[in-house]
Amino acid sequence: FVFQELRDDMPSILADVFCILDIETGCLEEKHKRDHFTQLVGACLICVPDGMLKERLDPETLESLGLIKQAQQFNQKIVKIKTKLFYKQQKFNLLREENEGYAKLIAELGQDLIGNLTSHLVLENIKSLIGCFNLDPNRVLDIILEVYECRSEHDEFFIPLIKSYMCEHQTLCHMLGFKFKFHQEPNGETPSSLYHIAAALLQHNLIALEDLYVHLLPLDSSIVEEHKREILEAKQIARKLTMVLVPSEKTEDKEKEKEKEEEKNEKPPDNQKLGLLEALLRIGDWQHAQSIMDQMPAFYATSHKAIAIALCQLLHLIVEPLYRRYGFQTHALSWAWNSALRPAESFDDLSRGVFTMLCYLGPHLSHDPILFAKVVRLGKSFMKEYQNESRQDTKDKMDSLLSCFLSTADQVLLPSLSLMECNACMSEELWGFFKLFPYQHRYRLYGQWKNETYGNHPLLVKIKAQTVDRAKYIMKRLTKENVKPSGRQIGKLSHSNPTILFDYILSQIQWYDNLISPVVDSLKYLTSLNYDVLAYCIIEALANPEKEKMKHDDTTISSWLQSLASLCGAVFRKYPIELAGLLQYVTNQLKAGKSFDLLILKEVVQKMAGIEITDEMTVEQLEAMTGGEQLKAEGGYFGQIRNTKKSSQRLKDALLDHELALPLCLLMAQQRNGVVFSEGGEKHLKLVGKLYDQCHDTLVQFGGFLASNLSTEDYIKRVPSVDVLCNQFHTPHDAAFFLSRPMYAHQILSKYDELKKAEKGSRQQQKVHKYIAACEQIMAPVHEAVVSLHLPRVWDDLRPQFYATFWSLTMYDLAVPHNAYDREVNKLKIQIKAIDENTEMPLNKKKKEKERCTALQDKLQEEEKKQLEHVQRVLHRLKLEKDNWLLAKSTKNETITKFLQLCIFPRCVFSAIDAVYCARFVELVHQQKTPNFCTLLCYDRVFSDIIYTVASCTENESRRYGRFLCCMLETVTRWHSDRAIYEKECGNYPGFLTIFRASGFDGGNKADQLDYENFRHVVHKWHYKLTKASVHCLETGEYTHIRNILIVLTKILPWYPKVLNLGQALECRVHKICQEEKEKRPDLYALAMGYSGQLKGRKVHMVPENEFHHKEQPVRSATSGTLQNGPGNTGKPAAAATAGKAEEDKSKDKSQVAQKTASKNSTAANKVSSSNGSSTPNSKEKEDKEKTTKEKKEKKDKNPGSTPEAKAGGKDKQKEEKPTDSKEKTPKADKDKRKDDKKEEKSKIDGKSAEKEWSKERDVSNDSKTKEGSKVEKNAGAGSMKSLVPRSEGVESERGETALPLSHHPNHSTVLPKSKEKDDEKKESDKSRDRSKEREKKEDRKDRKRVSGCVPNAFGESRHDKEKSEKKRDSTGAKEEKKQYPLMP
Repeated sequence: FVFQELRDDMPSILADVFCILDIETGCLEEKHKRDHFTQLVGACLICVPDGMLKERLDPETLESLGLIKQAQQFNQKIVKIKTKLFYKQQKFNLLREENEGYAKLIAELGQDLIGNLTSHLVLENIKSLIGCFNLDPNRVLDIILEVYECRSEHDEFFIPLIKSYMCEHQTLCHMLGFKFKFHQEPNGETPSSLYHIAAALLQHNLIALEDLYVHLLPLDSSIVEEHKREILEAKQIARKLTMVLVPSEKTEDKEKEKEKEEEKNEKPPDNQKLGLLEALLRIGDWQHAQSIMDQMPAFYATSHKAIAIALCQLLHLIVEPLYRRYGFQTHALSWAWNSALRPAESFDDLSRGVFTMLCYLGPHLSHDPILFAKVVRLGKSFMKEYQNESRQDTKDKMDSLLSCFLSTADQVLLPSLSLMECNACMSEELWGFFKLFPYQHRYRLYGQWKNETYGNHPLLVKIKAQTVDRAKYIMKRLTKENVKPSGRQIGKLSHSNPTILFDYILSQIQWYDNLISPVVDSLKYLTSLNYDVLAYCIIEALANPEKEKMKHDDTTISSWLQSLASLCGAVFRKYPIELAGLLQYVTNQLKAGKSFDLLILKEVVQKMAGIEITDEMTVEQLEAMTGGEQLKAEGGYFGQIRNTKKSSQRLKDALLDHELALPLCLLMAQQRNGVVFSEGGEKHLKLVGKLYDQCHDTLVQFGGFLASNLSTEDYIKRVPSVDVLCNQFHTPHDAAFFLSRPMYAHQILSKYDELKKAEKGSRQQQKVHKYIAACEQIMAPVHEAVVSLHLPRVWDDLRPQFYATFWSLTMYDLAVPHNAYDREVNKLKIQIKAIDENTEMPLNKKKKEKERCTALQDKLQEEEKKQLEHVQRVLHRLKLEKDNWLLAKSTKNETITKFLQLCIFPRCVFSAIDAVYCARFVELVHQQKTPNFCTLLCYDRVFSDIIYTVASCTENESRRYGRFLCCMLETVTRWHSDRAIYEKECGNYPGFLTIFRASGFDGGNKADQLDYENFRHVVHKWHYKLTKASVHCLETGEYTHIRNILIVLTKILPWYPKVLNLGQALECRVHKICQEEKEKRPDLYALAMGYSGQLKGRKVHMVPENEFHHKEQPVRSATSGTLQNGPGNTGKPAAAATAGKAEEDKSKDKSQVAQKTASKNSTAANKVSSSNGSSTPNSKEKEDKEKTTKEKKEKKDKNPGSTPEAKAGGKDKQKEEKPTDSKEKTPKADKDKRKDDKKEEKSKIDGKSAEKEWSKERDVSNDSKTKEGSKVEKNAGAGSMKSLVPRSEGVESERGETALPLSHHPNHSTVLPKSKEKDDEKKESDKSRDRSKEREKKEDRKDRKRVSGCVPNAFGESRHDKEKSEKKRDSTGAKEEKKQYPLMP
């Protein structure tokens, strides 16, 4: 008892200890130890109960202690008790023994369950039957489940009954498992009722899914293998469809496929897991259904139609209330709602399970188009709410729902659309939802759909292969003739799988560009969604990183890119496709410094807006382009693209809505230089030129589109002022003014209209004043803004007002193209007459066409009248402004230089119309009698310095430059053609004053007017200069030089060459190019052949030199020293101007004046002429020249009529040559060639000798430069070169190309004393040399930068030679100038 007080479990502990000791002592041999143990236990019997010892000690020990009588009897008793407890079976009433109890049980469960009968009453009766008939409880449960299976619709009765009957869930689960195993026979089929009761029991938690799942077949590993096998088979099918098979292989494959289909038709083993899953979905137990689906591969379960439909039905029930709430009508649902899931009442409720269910459903939503439409419409309603929501906090909450809808679209809607066969309605329904997303979201969805979705599902893999196969079939048969039926087939195929179809079509178009037209026509049966997908596919194809955007020769843009660009233009014009994505793509490419894709923008603008950019315009088209918008549309383009109103409006809206109009303009303007300096890199010069032209042309085209389509407010709001464009956005000046020009025109017209409305009924004169007032108000800020664009010293010569006026006007402002208007009106009249005479045309169509033509005619006439009034106002304004245009702070030479540099040259290569504008503007400035503007000097600079300009042009720029020269030559030729015209348009004009200083310097000297005959000499000199420059470019061998000069020559062909010997020299050189380039560079060969053919056709219009300008005999100088023959050869025009009446002394004085003027201006065009040669000739070269000169004299004596001069001059010509001291180089090879030439025809001799002498003259040009004065004139006119050198050439040196033959007029006055002459000459020559060096360095840097290091020195001279030549000129040339040229005051 003491122990028990210490601890309650002490007896048990002691009993355990005795048990262990009993075992230990029983094994010992010493008997006394065993006795001691027995005595110890006996002593402890007081504290340890007998029963506890009987449980734990051995029977023999208990016998020795006297607790039991006999150990043997005790063991027998234990065995009997254990048998009774664990092995004896209770006797129950089994069915085979006595069936009355079970019959009553079945009758009880099968009775009618209506009325007051409840599961509780039935359970009591069952218990009574079990007790009465001694029924087996497990068998009773089995019978209950069997009856439930037969009456599965009575869930509400049997579930409570089973729940009340059962105490252990495990027993019920084993019983169900045995039932499922019974149906797992090879051909067994599990009844759907069993699936139903299992699902119901799972739903009410009467059994656990984990316990039941192990009884079901097939195993999860078998399901995974089956899924992998399905994917593999799908890929094999896809591979076979894309392979090219011979007929024998095709038949074998068909047989194999038949065998496989037969195998598949055999009944597959029953999948009990999927059956249970379907039952769970049908009763709405999503939790357990989701658990089963998670055990399987993705979309494996829903790939079985029954399960997909069951899940769709469940979703119908959940979304129904929300769907009705937003006003959509629904069809009646046959399903009873017994799910634990709550119906969705708001969009937030969708996130509880609907989105998850949809994601499990995946592409198999295609089985239920109605549910598809419901989901799409709910998405549409949500997006409208989202867009209308103004509160930011609510919008943030809705963002998660937005992402859920996007995921659903990506994983469910688009894949399901792929599995729907040709359902155009669903496609349009889906577009109603998608169009509410920004294009970035949509394109992301299309990208996932095209590139990832089709690889995730076996069904989609097959569908993709079948779509490609069908697309191949259609495209092989697509022609212009069967567009309609083929288009229908394409439409059907595109409703479901547009990405795959368009990807294939675009790949075909990239290879075969002749498919573009039929494909575009066949796309008219697409849905709105398909058009949007097409836009995405085009952008993806353009951005393909694996494709090179230039051909292998690296000189041209790849044909696939050109084909896609053409397709873009045609498709986006014809169909209502959103443009934002494409425009943003082009913008992004420009941001990245890539200009290849501007080709797309160019095509889109051309097709959609009807604005065509080409430098191959005819004269008539160019004339039409100077009129109003209506005239441009009718006569300005090659292809008259009609009905562009809607498409151009769509393009405009896309640009304005996405704020892309100005960024695109600025990026293109900046990218022009980027093409050369950044993007050019290692690219071929030809490709760089093409990219530059493409960038520039697209800028002009796009700017023209904005100017003609944007309203005044839109344009002014988006385009900043010109100083902001240039200084902040670093836009080149020409592009900045191009963008600003329409804005100024809009603003001036708006202001003019305001002023007119203020005073109605005012007279014409008052209207003009109001227009001028409007111009002043609008342009005054512009005059201030342009000051910041250039250095202050620029404005010493040009006024900002003049600069702004030049850049702000267009050809529309300067002249009315009456001929173009008349031409188009006459065309319309002819059309009306043809309509009247057409007897086959229906009357209503006749009436419509006549009305259209008449309306167009009225519009054109009204437009012409409007333009005429406008031009008159502009000319009146210019007449008032002209006196303040040019300042007289420096020489006219400087003024003209700045005018050409800052105004004419940048603009004349900007566009074809600008080229015409520049020429007409120069003529207009002359006609307005603008003070301080020397027209003669301007034209001289333009015609004398073309080599660098031509060499630095791109292909299109050279066309524009050629057009500019053509217009300039047209004006000059008109003046040259008739003395009356010249006297009328130039006679008393300040532009033809022969003065070279501004009024600030020695203003007391009276200037002379250039007379007609001297002007003819000047024009001949210009023609000679053009010929010289052309031959030089042709002889360089440089691709750019040759191509550009051929383009320029082709453009100026109507007005040049006019002189026969110059034309022959060109013809010979071009013929040589044709021979040299035929195999090497075919494009140059084609250009040269084209020009050569046209040149031959113009030969009939050429005249001998003596007809082109009057040539007089030379007046010999009285002295043979320093002034030996100074003006003798080349100064003759001065004498010619006085009809040969001047005396020798007077002639001598005039020649001194001429030399002085030539010396003063010898550096005016330093840059170009400095590269004409390399060094002064040595003594050996002089000897060669003298020999050559003698040979030439002998030859001339023998053939006095071999040249046009000889024919015209006769013996006088021979006299003229005698005093000529020629120092021209003539290599021996040339002598031999000249001897061979005697054997050829007479007409060819002139041309070839001219060409040979041409190269000779260029060889000695450096020598000519170092001796600027009479020696230069002698060399230029010596020997047979006399036939090429105009008489007026002697007025200036080779370097002083701007010096005109006006200094040797007979009216020039006195000559200074010699000492003063020398001092003045020294100062003047030093100043002019310094100025020319500075200008030369600047222009050289600028030219080299422009050509981007690709164009060599235009005359082939190295820099070292040039510097060397300049040093020699500084050291020797100055002395000779000082010696030979007296100064003019």
